[in-house]
Amino acid sequence: MKIVICRGSAFGGYPSEEQLQTYWKELLAGVPDLQITMRGGFNSAQADEIAGDNEALIGAWIGDDVFTASFFDRHPNLKYVSTYAHGFGRFDHEAAAAHGVTFTNTVYGDETIAEFAMSLLLSICHHPEMEAAYYHDELAKGRTLQSLKTRQIELYEKTMGIIGLGRIGLRMAEMAHAFGMNVIAYNHHEKKGPAYDIVKQVSFDELLSTSDVISIHVPLNEGTRRMINADTISRMKDGVILINTARGGIIDGSALVEALHSGKVYAAGLDVVDGEPRHDLSPVFACDNALITGHIAWTPPEASFRSVRIAYENFINWMNHHPTSTI
Repeated sequence: MKIVICRGSAFGGYPSEEQLQTYWKELLAGVPDLQITMRGGFNSAQADEIAGDNEALIGAWIGDDVFTASFFDRHPNLKYVSTYAHGFGRFDHEAAAAHGVTFTNTVYGDETIAEFAMSLLLSICHHPEMEAAYYHDELAKGRTLQSLKTRQIELYEKTMGIIGLGRIGLRMAEMAHAFGMNVIAYNHHEKKGPAYDIVKQVSFDELLSTSDVISIHVPLNEGTRRMINADTISRMKDGVILINTARGGIIDGSALVEALHSGKVYAAGLDVVDGEPRHDLSPVFACDNALITGHIAWTPPEASFRSVRIAYENFINWMNHHPTSTI
């Protein structure tokens, strides 16, 4: 079987392209009858060249309308396409099925993204870096501490509302539960099984009206775009905290800015913002009560190696005729 693997350096340069490609080669060393071509990061403009006459294309970025009926016609050998990402753009599902092409994604970031979401929340509630710097300065000057630099907020017994109860949302629910929070969630269909016993699944309206903290864990699509807007924010509790590590377009940026200024939203922890990657266009950066990072929740090196391992497992499962993580 001929396969091509696209794997560039991780964000920030570590792990390097060489390290990640070496890891791929180690994993595939015991798989017989593979002709492997290694490449750097996937470039949609070079998709035809990369696919070539390969049967499997691993590490593709599934952007909108790259994988079309005409693409599959040009690459009749292609039977498997894998992306390292959780999310993906539009592709022709019917044409893929007609050509016998399986698509998979790689859900590698449930741990790290949920951890990052919780870290944003904890930073908003306790401001550890600001308080540590303040206390250090005061104590170094021999002063007795008489006040707090920032407002401290206890999470215990507050209500965490989670929008989207996939693997990341569930992990966030587990972390919130461990903090003693009352955890509720809204998902487009009810989730069943013992793992969800810690979560009360409610309607979207109930989640909006009863949550002290709302954490967003849904993909961006036409059903979720701007789902947090002036109307939905008006139905939230006064002083709610919003956390978004999913996609910026899920929140209407203008409505959020207005709510941050008015105090309707006490604070927002945002790893993603409306209009990304052109962050300079977002007025939310002028809000003192917005804690913003640069879409980095997914970047720890542990997660990069995990993405390769899970992509490898998905590929092996497909070879063994029981594909996993299919799109």
